[in-house]
Amino acid sequence: MQTECNPDFFAFQAAGGREVVARFDGGNLSSDAGVLLLADVDRRTGILHEFAGCFRDHRDPSRTEHTVEQLLKQRVYGIAQGYEDVNDHDELRKDPLLAVVAGSSDPLGAGRARARDAGKPLAGKSTLNRLELSEKESAHSDRYKKIAASPCEIDRFMVSMFIRSQAKAPRRIILDLDTTDDPVHGMQEGRFFHGHYGHYCFLPLYIFCGEHILLSKLLPGNADAKKAVLPELERIVGRIRGEWPKVQIIVRGDSGFMSDDIMKYCEGNRVDYVLGVPKNSRLLKRIERSMRKAAWRYREGGKRKAVRVFQDVYYKTLRSWSKRRRVVAKAEHMEGGANPRFVVTSISRKSRSARWIYEDLYCRRGDMENRIKEQQMDMFADRTSTETMVSNQLRLYFSSVAYMLMHALRRLALVGTEMARSQCGTIRTRLLKIAARVRVTVRKVWVSMPTGCPYAEIFAKSHAALLRC
Repeated sequence: MQTECNPDFFAFQAAGGREVVARFDGGNLSSDAGVLLLADVDRRTGILHEFAGCFRDHRDPSRTEHTVEQLLKQRVYGIAQGYEDVNDHDELRKDPLLAVVAGSSDPLGAGRARARDAGKPLAGKSTLNRLELSEKESAHSDRYKKIAASPCEIDRFMVSMFIRSQAKAPRRIILDLDTTDDPVHGMQEGRFFHGHYGHYCFLPLYIFCGEHILLSKLLPGNADAKKAVLPELERIVGRIRGEWPKVQIIVRGDSGFMSDDIMKYCEGNRVDYVLGVPKNSRLLKRIERSMRKAAWRYREGGKRKAVRVFQDVYYKTLRSWSKRRRVVAKAEHMEGGANPRFVVTSISRKSRSARWIYEDLYCRRGDMENRIKEQQMDMFADRTSTETMVSNQLRLYFSSVAYMLMHALRRLALVGTEMARSQCGTIRTRLLKIAARVRVTVRKVWVSMPTGCPYAEIFAKSHAALLRC
């Protein structure tokens, strides 16, 4: 039979002589039962409670139905569950399970102050939009936009959560620096054309330590990342040194962060660095012998695989560097021809070889690209479509905090399972997007998930792991 539809039901092709009819009449159902795990992670880590402490609420308490923490939980859990836009919450506000994890005492919305909100326990898109558009300087006097974020406090919060996540002081940490492009399509504040990327964009600046995010800062499209990262680096290193005075800190970044100011700061504050260096004629001349050796070995080896020869060069630029520094050169010959690369480091030749510096230390910075992809693609950090930089920065913070929750779930609950190294998008589709019937009684909230869920065993192991935390 032909598929039919009307406002009441949807008819599909018959199966085994039976009509197949679908309706939106299931009652209190949720497609996101896995958010219970995320909420349990939040309770154990305190991420969203700490995040809420970075906001100032200037609303009249007598006219307030949702606390700042509840609004933030609704927004951040929504992002983690795959709902990238505020508009999604005009329907999500009816979800009883999202209301439960957001902290609502009335998950069915029966006791709302206004009749039009009955059955909608959560905030609508307008309330969440006002939260995003509030500004610190005017929130106390504005009629509607009265919840203001403090970016400085949020930046401190992100570093503090990283420190608290460590059971003991680490021996060594590596701070990875990187930027990416965030294309814009309107006349937004901070919008500039970027020659490298070839379009109008913002430049989000990230600092990660392994899988932990320590900074997400939205820069204008014409910003100089080298200058922007230095004060952030000073702040983050100072905070970490205050907790772990003896930890070895290594700063790692590509040639976009190769700056004398950054290197001088590191050298004066017991911080090591390994940074990419752009190729130039002087450096290429210094490694001519190594390049010839690599080419000869490549031909002798039958051209089966690339050949690398490493060399130390002590080098100073003509004007920009204040002193000579150790540069590790990779003289490589491969199928496409010569492929020389250079990195500058403060780590001495006696302590680490040139090969180790390049292959075991510098090349591993590539894993940060996966973290940025999780931010931009899985946590929707590129949804920076508001008019001002302040509100777009707040959206970036929401995405970063959603990532923090997902990483905490991976770190605390998924260790030892087949999803221990899964990316956020995979965790969402397999573990969080689980349909469930929700039944609310006086004493309990019953959540009935499908018997045939293929990831029920991983869900059970994750729950057991959280109970042991």
